[in-house]
Amino acid sequence: MPAEQIHLVRHGEVFNPQGVLYGRLPGYGLSDLGRAMAEAAALDLVMRKRHVASLVSSPLQRTQQSAEPIAKAFSLEPALDDRIIEPTNRFEGKRMAGPDSALRDVRNWVFLVNPWEPSWGEAFGKIADRMFHAMHDAADAVDEGDVVMVSHQLPIWMAHRRVAGKSLAHDPRRRRCALSSITTFERRGRRFVEVGYRDPAAGLQEQATDVGAV
Repeated sequence: MPAEQIHLVRHGEVFNPQGVLYGRLPGYGLSDLGRAMAEAAALDLVMRKRHVASLVSSPLQRTQQSAEPIAKAFSLEPALDDRIIEPTNRFEGKRMAGPDSALRDVRNWVFLVNPWEPSWGEAFGKIADRMFHAMHDAADAVDEGDVVMVSHQLPIWMAHRRVAGKSLAHDPRRRRCALSSITTFERRGRRFVEVGYRDPAAGLQEQATDVGAV
């Protein structure tokens, strides 16, 4: 019998004083607030009193750090999976707001011509495909219990929209995927169904200075 539920957990706040779009760049770990958010997500999972049999994390620093309190709570060793990593983005390392925003530079406008693909990074369909492959493999890898996967906002949102039967193209400002939020799925046959969304770090969100891509 495969996993009963799969919980997709977004990482906590990142320490990003320069305010850049960090994407897959190394050296962007959690802030102190982000660590508190990760603890809140772990506590939420513990309070559900479910058997968590496996923990999977994106290989980036912020997701591995967000997985640490979950690993401790359930005595698990996280497995790393490149398929649930942050998507590629042509604007990595650049500021996306303010007077020096990369969006003000006409040389970057060529990357904005197709927001439905999108033209500035990895295709939405490719992101959804790799997330689904990773979710199916994670579900098949356990005999019982739940799987927790610590990932990033856009990959989680792509999983949500594909399961909901919605177009993968969307307004990034309208993603329902807060820092350290938990989106839960069940697999019925070979089809995933979303069964829950929680925001255990909601009380900390107002203090956050970095909320990811907008």
